[in-house]
Amino acid sequence: MNADAVRERAGSLPRDPGVYQFQAEGTTLYVGKAVDLRSRVRSYADPRSARIRRMVDRADGLEIAVTDTETQALLLEANLIKRHQPRYNVRLKDDKSYPMVQLTSHEAPKIEITRDPDESATVFGPYTNKGQVETVVKALRETYGVRGCSDHKYAGRDRPCLDYEMGLCTAPCTREIDLEGYAEDVTAVERFLEGEAGILADPLRRAMEAAAQDRNFERAANMRDRLETVEAFHGGGGEAVQSVGDERRVDVLGVAIEGEDATVARLRAETGKLVDRDRHTLEAPGAGAAVGSGPDADEGGVPAVLAAFIVQYYAERELPDAVLLPERHGDSEVAAWLEAEGVSVRVPGAGREAKLVELALKNARRNVGGRDECGMLADALEIESARRIEGFDVSHAQGTAAVGSNVTFVDGSAEKADYRRKKLTDQNDDYDNMRALLEWRASRAVEGRDDRPDPDLLVIDGGEGQLEAARDALSAVGWDVPAIALAKAEERVVTPHRQFSWPSDAPHLHLLQRVRDESHRFAVQYHQTVRDEVKTVLDDVPGIGPETRKRLLGRFGSVENVREASLEDLESVSGIGTKTAETLKSRL
Repeated sequence: MNADAVRERAGSLPRDPGVYQFQAEGTTLYVGKAVDLRSRVRSYADPRSARIRRMVDRADGLEIAVTDTETQALLLEANLIKRHQPRYNVRLKDDKSYPMVQLTSHEAPKIEITRDPDESATVFGPYTNKGQVETVVKALRETYGVRGCSDHKYAGRDRPCLDYEMGLCTAPCTREIDLEGYAEDVTAVERFLEGEAGILADPLRRAMEAAAQDRNFERAANMRDRLETVEAFHGGGGEAVQSVGDERRVDVLGVAIEGEDATVARLRAETGKLVDRDRHTLEAPGAGAAVGSGPDADEGGVPAVLAAFIVQYYAERELPDAVLLPERHGDSEVAAWLEAEGVSVRVPGAGREAKLVELALKNARRNVGGRDECGMLADALEIESARRIEGFDVSHAQGTAAVGSNVTFVDGSAEKADYRRKKLTDQNDDYDNMRALLEWRASRAVEGRDDRPDPDLLVIDGGEGQLEAARDALSAVGWDVPAIALAKAEERVVTPHRQFSWPSDAPHLHLLQRVRDESHRFAVQYHQTVRDEVKTVLDDVPGIGPETRKRLLGRFGSVENVREASLEDLESVSGIGTKTAETLKSRL
């Protein structure tokens, strides 16, 4: 686009806040935010940096999205950068994004929270507080009965599901409500999400008052809390500054840049003590040109990297009480957002805080310009990325209390909010158990029932047999994700085509070991919980206590096998005499 084309396009734009995308042949080159879309886009007719000039010259189109507030523009920009990975933006190499609410394009639209909305859906957001969004969506469903089930569950039903019984859905699937009436309720939901707070707040207030009059004070208190959340929902954190009291959690950031790569080191201090530290890599084209700050932005590097990191990293993460920086980030929209969220931002000049910043800078410099363990692993396996890894393991006791674990690591660190676990059919077959576990995970992903992003790599705890079982499940479901296995004894990395024996000090092997060991720990922990909760018909047999029951199941594997055992075999189990064995046979 030449200067005249930019000015012509800018002249047709509104003076509202929003987000703009420069594109070339359908690919997003650059995403920016603006308080005034017309003014900001017009400034690209005379860009002040060579990098931005090259971007504008390559662009052949421009798309915009108008938002209600500057904060929404800030968050939407972060989401779009994560989704499109535009080459001219500073971008954090993780997969976090802010939640949105969508109403699907369907004869009976469903409401859901998503980080990756459908192109055909009606979308609202983004929002910073997922817990607040979940409260509001539940209140909307209880008030207006909009469904939350998948289209697969909606189709072909002959009776309403449990959501109908619980008052969360009016069951358009079985026409308990006709589609015209349902559409009116969906319109009411849209009106609330567009900013008409009273359409939800008023019913909640009436319900709270009715509960109080009925002396149902617990329900009234719940309604009051929900009403407060609903009334604050459209503020977006922009109207009121929340007091956080004493600063218990403080994050310290340090930045180092080399070429077009940047590293941000983060230290977490709680109640004055360092409790966590990590490093994150960013792509910083143009040595850190500001994200969405337009052609007037300084090319100073560190401020822009800080601004990009703060917005993108704290998506779906709890903000600290304070952030200590080596220098000001210089982004007024980011500053306004942090202030509205009650986060104190400081650039300490001396004292203990300054020493913490220097420590963060040392951590950042130690990694900049080098390949992190995720990148090394991706290179070694010849895959595109290994930043998001899911690990799998199964655990059981001779076929009983069989369970599976599914852990998640992002950028080499455990992402415990994305851990999942699964009870499996009891069977003494590790391969079949692994096949069932992976089939469950893959099916949820393919059918859109798992709200986590697809991983870059699956790590199976085991050897060739477990990997083959896992790949059989992936193939049967049609989920195309690379999978490898890590055998414990020899620490061999098994892939579908070859095996690796990497040096014991290789960073990428250490990453796989952490994923494997964590999936094993999580599986064993869950198995122990399930095992301790197992209740069988053995509990009703006189003379069979918890320890004897464990010995029976340990010896025979299942109640069915106990039933088929002979008297002699039963009597051979410690703690079981002839009378108890006979009683056991008669009861079973």
